[in-house]
Amino acid sequence: MDVKYTHQSLSSYTGAALSALWVGLRFSLILIVLCGMIYPLVSTGLAQLLFPWQAGGSLIKNSSGTVVGSELIGQSFQDPKLFQGRVSSIEYDGAGSGSMNYAPSNPQLMLRMQASLEKWEMNNPEVALNQLPIDLISNSGSGLDPHITPQAAEVQIPRISSLTGISVQKLNSLIDDATTGRDLGLFGEPRVNVLKLNLALQELIAVTKQ
Repeated sequence: MDVKYTHQSLSSYTGAALSALWVGLRFSLILIVLCGMIYPLVSTGLAQLLFPWQAGGSLIKNSSGTVVGSELIGQSFQDPKLFQGRVSSIEYDGAGSGSMNYAPSNPQLMLRMQASLEKWEMNNPEVALNQLPIDLISNSGSGLDPHITPQAAEVQIPRISSLTGISVQKLNSLIDDATTGRDLGLFGEPRVNVLKLNLALQELIAVTKQ
């Protein structure tokens, strides 16, 4: 009697376990289809339909229609005739964001900032160091920030005007046109996308040379 009862109990337990396993498997398959296939397809389709430019990477093209970058990722501009962006410890490598996260007392940070200050003095002798905005010699958290403050663009005007022959007034107008205000008038700070600003500057340089 005890053996029969034990056999029935084991059979009942095995059946319940298999039933629960089948329920879990079906539930997992449903979630895989919903979350792994249907949801990505629907969200991607809606993004392409409603926000095609943003969904495509916010790519920026020059006057000839060639893609030159993304509005979301900064670039390093070495030509002194162009506006310079922020320092990037990762050289604006979009494959991975981040910065060194040095503490203010870290000697490596002091050396890097000293090198940035010396480079600034060499290329911008008209602008004193006490007029230099901090964003031109500091990393962003991601190392990919495409923006600088309007003040960081304005302090570069003397250098660019001297090298290109473009008037200070025209350069100020370029910066004003490229400046984006606070989001919804409340959030964030006014900012300038360096890539967009330099594209406008290059067009102005080309017109000036004609």
